[in-house]
Amino acid sequence: MKLYIRVGENFKPSPKLKSLYYTYLFLTLVLGILSWYIPVLIFAPIEVSVGIFIPLMAILAFIIYWIPKYYESITYTLTENEIIWKRGVWFKNMGIVPYNRITNIDIAQGPISRKYGIASLSIQTAGYSAASTGKLAEIKILGIEDFEELRNMILEFVKGKRPVAVETYEEDINLKILKELTRIRELLEKTLK
Repeated sequence: MKLYIRVGENFKPSPKLKSLYYTYLFLTLVLGILSWYIPVLIFAPIEVSVGIFIPLMAILAFIIYWIPKYYESITYTLTENEIIWKRGVWFKNMGIVPYNRITNIDIAQGPISRKYGIASLSIQTAGYSAASTGKLAEIKILGIEDFEELRNMILEFVKGKRPVAVETYEEDINLKILKELTRIRELLEKTLK
């Protein structure tokens, strides 16, 4: 498959991401709601059934309205130096991930997304503490059809640009070793005189 992503241009997830969200909604409706609502409908008074039905339909209508709005809000941009992401219907979120901070790129694909031929890329970065925030990745690129090609494209940007944390760590260690060796040499010279 030909990768449709160009450097410096916005790109969106595959439209199949909306289908994936609608599938999740359908499964939640059938397995999570109808499994208990049908007995309520049969055995409870009509007032209780209607009292539950109306809020459920309002929530369902809201989610059906929200899925395409959320999809339209998602954009990603690969530049020469970083990945920029934006998403959010009411609460807008934006982030920038420099390539020189990327340490790992995982591909996540469940059985339903596999059926649709899409996957998500989870990108971890140096200096990012997943334990403190509860997040698993710095950025997730959702619903990509050519996910392996995109992963390889991002890795090409990362190649040759060592993560800042590693460079800093190695420079600090080398500097400490040099200082320690200089100190040992000075001590040896004093004791030999």
